[in-house]
Amino acid sequence: MSGKLTPMMEQYQRIKREIPSDALLLFRLGDFYEMFFEDARRGAEILNLTLTKRNGTPMCGVPYHAAQGYMSKLVDAGCRVALCEQTSEPKPGQIVEREVTQILSPGCTAGLELTAPDQNRFLAALTFQSGQYGFAFLDLTTAEFQVAEYEDWADCAEEFQRIRPREWIVSEDWEMEAYPEGLSRPLPVDGWIFEPAQAQLLLTEHFKVQSLDGFGCEDMAAGLSAAGALLYYARDILRSNVGHLKRIRPHQMEEVLIMDAATRRNLELVDSLTASKSNTTLLKALDKTATAMGARQLRRWLLAPLRQRESICARQLVVARLLEEIDFLDRLSEGLKQIRDLERLITRVSQGSANPRDLKSLQFSLQPLESLKELALELDSPLAKDFAERIQPLPGLEKIISEAIIDEPPVATKEGGILQDGFDPEVETLRSAMRDGKAWLAELQKKEQESTGIKSLKIRFNQVFGYYIEVTKSHLDQVPERYHRKQTLANAERYITPELKEMESKILGAEERVKQLEYERFQEIRDQAAAYTESIQETARALAEWDVLAGFAVVARLHHYCRPDINTSGKLAVEDGRHPVLEQLEGAERFVPNDVHLNEEECRCVILTGPNMAGKSTYIRQVALIALMAQVGSYVPAASAEVPVFDRIFTRVGASDDLSRGQSTFMVEMNETANILNNATSQSLVILDEIGRGTSTFDGLSIAWAVAEHLYSEIKAKTLFATHYHELTELAAILKGVKNYNVAVREWHDQVIFLRKIVPGGTDKSYGIQVARLAGLPKDVIERSKEILRNLEEQELDASGKPHLAAHRVGVGKKRRPRQKKIKEVPQMDLFRQGASRGQVSEVRSQE
Repeated sequence: MSGKLTPMMEQYQRIKREIPSDALLLFRLGDFYEMFFEDARRGAEILNLTLTKRNGTPMCGVPYHAAQGYMSKLVDAGCRVALCEQTSEPKPGQIVEREVTQILSPGCTAGLELTAPDQNRFLAALTFQSGQYGFAFLDLTTAEFQVAEYEDWADCAEEFQRIRPREWIVSEDWEMEAYPEGLSRPLPVDGWIFEPAQAQLLLTEHFKVQSLDGFGCEDMAAGLSAAGALLYYARDILRSNVGHLKRIRPHQMEEVLIMDAATRRNLELVDSLTASKSNTTLLKALDKTATAMGARQLRRWLLAPLRQRESICARQLVVARLLEEIDFLDRLSEGLKQIRDLERLITRVSQGSANPRDLKSLQFSLQPLESLKELALELDSPLAKDFAERIQPLPGLEKIISEAIIDEPPVATKEGGILQDGFDPEVETLRSAMRDGKAWLAELQKKEQESTGIKSLKIRFNQVFGYYIEVTKSHLDQVPERYHRKQTLANAERYITPELKEMESKILGAEERVKQLEYERFQEIRDQAAAYTESIQETARALAEWDVLAGFAVVARLHHYCRPDINTSGKLAVEDGRHPVLEQLEGAERFVPNDVHLNEEECRCVILTGPNMAGKSTYIRQVALIALMAQVGSYVPAASAEVPVFDRIFTRVGASDDLSRGQSTFMVEMNETANILNNATSQSLVILDEIGRGTSTFDGLSIAWAVAEHLYSEIKAKTLFATHYHELTELAAILKGVKNYNVAVREWHDQVIFLRKIVPGGTDKSYGIQVARLAGLPKDVIERSKEILRNLEEQELDASGKPHLAAHRVGVGKKRRPRQKKIKEVPQMDLFRQGASRGQVSEVRSQE
């Protein structure tokens, strides 16, 4: 760009300097948001727009009325977007005043319809002070604001991964040695906003209190530093309205069952392991909620099950009472279906961004509150009584909205057509004038047609010329001299008359005044609704919990779940347990139920063997899911169940690598195993599937053996250990509380039939070749595999200790050759007992 900047571009450059340097500035010019310079290049690439130039300046733009979709794409691409609005009316010779009203970002999407209804979109802040990691997170769309502290980085990082903030900040002075995995990098901000005194002052001023004692987090200095920084970032840097944030809550890890990222992933709690399938999650299987608030609450509960027996039983009791009264449950479900997303509705109301339809949705959501409160009072449950106390019907507000706003209002707030007839006398008078004026225009058109003899004469209107008389060119010779030409078209001429111009002023003046008055009245009603923000937020939270428990009852009734007994004895006993997700999948084979019995003495560890595809992984996962569901407060898919309160659940399942960090499959496996061994306790449930398979047989078997021993003898965690190392079944003879189980199969004409039943005892066959046949390996490969297996089992080795692979190549594949090398038997270490099976010893010999 050359030459002196125009006043408008000087204004643009000034505003651009006032916002974060990485933010895209959407600069309002009339009916468009424009981007210039480097912002235009970035925006055009992300939005697939044409990049143009004016006076050498790169630019691109999006229509104002369609801007939401474009802004959503920018935010989803990880951009921060500054909205610069016109704050004054255009006047000749004067530049329009503009200012940034809001900065949208991945964690701050107020006003954008891009957040999935069943998910939170969190902003977070992290700091390290006085030996503590302070962590705060905030969802501006629902007003959820929590603060936490951790002494250990691993615990903090784990919780960070569970919360999964879309955007998070740290002090630019803090050089972090590690970041939580799987998240975007943090945004560094000025370190002074994390200062404890500054944060304390900011929080107390915002909540209008002298201290934070009433919120239960007064001693969390590091956490409050993060919370204060987060509030400052949202309010002052992103320029968000935070008036709807009415409370902050301490986030206590000791209150919830802890699961690491691998466990949440392997159990497919809220995300499927297969990207193309969304119906394989526990969330999908259990989600019978009627509201968006309930769906979000269910997600949060599944990621953070309870650890207090009393709280678990309180939830169970509500489900039990709902199942006893089917008609009651149906009435509750119908009432909840009338509730819109109250949390996000009241946020938009309090932030001043709610439109007329939002207020009408609020009214419709207030209508069933009284009946829902009465239903909660009817239910014989302390938790239901708590819901009743927290649900606050607002008949006065409901009446105001009902009387003021029409049943099907427009989205626009400044175009009129919002208020009910008769609601406002001044608006009604102006509307009457408008109606009279339009009737006058219709009468004028009829009169002019008769006086001129032009039957096709029309009186029309547009935004540029106002009202005019239009005559086609075939009748121009009939136009009277009192008509004044306004515009010439290809096929017609447009005219005005003094009489028409005078009436135009009256009509348009009335229309503009009506629009202005309706907008003012709408703002007044919206402000009245905003005064109830705190009451509506508390009501929404109670309804969300009520909704989840009602959903649990619906699932239990549909799929014949049982109420688990939450015990203190440490006993895990499930009769005819089923996988809650797989049994619901359409087209799946009939699900075979199975039992599990774990306790402190007789059976603390199960070694589970059996062939691939037989169902080992399904079985051990279903045990973990049943335990987790019980601690959420849900009924479980079983004939009966006794479940202890676990402090942690760990799963290590399958094989995966991490190429981005240069870690092999085996290294990832060992990292996950190390995490389990370093953090599991005697109150934990550990689910292991195939430890040690990523290295040599001896190394892997040794690791698997040692891990199983350590979990049993040192940690004393309840463990289900699925493995193909049949040698591990020897542990049952050495350790009293280790039991062997296997997945039953039946052989038929060299085929294997999976029975899906877990039965006592070990197995020494993996049926790998049969599974390979099912996978479609060529027939000659299958036959050669069987031959090599026979050779290995019978110790037919060559001089180097390898199977006679050459025999196949010379056409004597089935001919037995004399053994050329005698493998000397040597005593084994404690890994194998005296008298191990021939199959076990032969495998060891073949490795020597």
